[in-house]
Amino acid sequence: MSSLLYTTTFIATLGSGLVAGIFFAFSTFIMKALGKLPPEKGIAAMQSINVVIINPWFIPLFIGTALLCVLITVLTFVQRPPSAMTWLLIGSVLYFAGSFVFTMMFNVPRNNALDAVDPSSAEGAKLWADYLVTWTFWNHVRTVASLGAMASFIVALNRLSS
Repeated sequence: MSSLLYTTTFIATLGSGLVAGIFFAFSTFIMKALGKLPPEKGIAAMQSINVVIINPWFIPLFIGTALLCVLITVLTFVQRPPSAMTWLLIGSVLYFAGSFVFTMMFNVPRNNALDAVDPSSAEGAKLWADYLVTWTFWNHVRTVASLGAMASFIVALNRLSS
């Protein structure tokens, strides 16, 4: 069972790190680049991204890492590894809540609203101005949470292996 916890944590470390990198890219340059475009072009580009991101590489990575965090939490409470328990739980909560749940609560509804708007409309331009600020803010939160999860899992792995 301990090798299952180690392996699951190792894979969740990779998953949360990859997701953190994707979110980091959006926070540091993708959204800034889209924001420099005329609203109709920025909206159209983001609408395209929102369609393309639903793919067999990203979705299993994003949801699979969340499911691994649930498994890690269960295994942690069953096994109670003394030196790693806190780090495993912190990493699991950071990713599950800060990345997965916050995405569903804050980013996905904004994506859905943006996808429903006509990029060339005045309503679209108004929504886009708000989207660039609020969606990006929640993306910063997701980036930090995913990165924190990865760091917590690294500490946990270090403690599990000693």
